[in-house]
Parts: sequence; C-alpha cells; structure tokens
Amino acid sequence: MYQPRAYRDWVKHKDLVNFNVIVEETDCYISAASNLTGKAQRLIQKYRSHLKKYITANPLFLTTLEPLACPEDAPLIVKAMCKAGEQASVGPMAAVAGAIAYFVGEDLAEFSQDVIIENGGDIYLRSTKNRLIGIYAGQSPLSGKLGIEIQAKDTPLGISTSSGTVGHSLSFGKADAVVILAESAVLSDAVATYIGNLIITAADIPSGITKAQVISGVRGIVIIKGEEMGAWGDIKLRRTEIS
Repeated sequence: MYQPRAYRDWVKHKDLVNFNVIVEETDCYISAASNLTGKAQRLIQKYRSHLKKYITANPLFLTTLEPLACPEDAPLIVKAMCKAGEQASVGPMAAVAGAIAYFVGEDLAEFSQDVIIENGGDIYLRSTKNRLIGIYAGQSPLSGKLGIEIQAKDTPLGISTSSGTVGHSLSFGKADAVVILAESAVLSDAVATYIGNLIITAADIPSGITKAQVISGVRGIVIIKGEEMGAWGDIKLRRTEIS
C-alpha cells in the first residue's frame, strides 16, 4: 500500500530539476540537472530485474534477517547488499532501498554532475555544491528543526534514515530517527536498520552510537528519540524551520 511521503515537500532543490519515478514498489524522488525520468525508470527496472531473478533462484536472500554470503557470479547489486548486510549484522534486504538509490545514482551521474535520489528515506547524494538535508523524525519535537550540512567535497555519499515510529519498513526499535552517513547508500541503509533496531528508549542512544562507530565506512550518525538526541562523526548540524 502506498504511504504519502510528506517529507518530500521539504525537498526543493531550486537549482535542479525535481521528478518522481515509480516502478512497482520502488518510489524514487530524484533531483538532477535535467529531467532524466526515462533513463531513471529503465535503470530502476534493470536493477529490480537483477534482484528478482536472483531471489527466484535464492529465496533465502529475500527473507533472512541475518547476514548472507553470495557467490562471486551474483549481480553487482546483490553482492553489494550482501557485503553491507555482513558489515551491519543484518539481512541483505535491509539495504535494498539504498542499493537501488546507489546503483541508479551512479549510472545517472553520466548525464548530470548533480544527482540526488531519495528512495524511502535512503539518499544517494552527488553534488557540486553544499546541501542541507533536513531530518524528519515523526512526532519528535526535533523533527524539521535540524538539518545536516553536506559538503560537496564529501560526495558521493549515502544518507539513510531508519525509524521505529514512522513508515512501513521493518524495525524492531522505537527510535524516531536514526540517520547514518556512509560511503555508500547501500551501507548507510543497512547500518541505519541495524542501529534502529537497537534503540528502544533514549537511554540506548549512547550504545547505538558506539556500535556505529566501529563499522568501517560509516562517517556519522544522528539518533533522535523524543526530545533526546545524540550525534557522532562528520556531522554538521544546522537549525532549520521546516513546516
């Protein structure tokens, strides 16, 4: 069932063309130098096809909540998801939205120097200028009040948000938002899921940050639970007033 993504009303990159591409369950909001809808649609179909074919032959890939090894001849997107799942101690499908965003974004970079893809809270960001990414944290009083400033030199970058109180994605935690910055959107998605599962109360914030720190490729983390927040790493927080 489609769920309205109200936070997309916050995404207005005035220097870029913004467009939405939906292919079955994949719903991407994309910003680029020009309207690349057709190319993006074909790329999403391509990578979804790779995943579907692999899952048909390897159904455990779809259902396991534990890390899973994959063969060397597996599609690139499958291998990336397995690697991220292993790094974050989760099943490979925990990284599926970030993986689609990452692989489509990397391919679209051939046609636009700036490519921003948001796929269900997982962002692939490649930019020639600094960007401010707002943090949506559901009913938390901090939601919409903070953003993360991303330097152009630090991109391409993956930025993923997991929540136990917002959206339909599986989470065993109760965080309003766990935001992960990582070297790829595949990894940021997997790690956001992992840390999000661990946050039940605000008292869990320090241990969640500690666990994220030791994962290679993670550049920063923000955890929000109610009125409490913790952050670590290459995080430049800025006040925002989004309504």
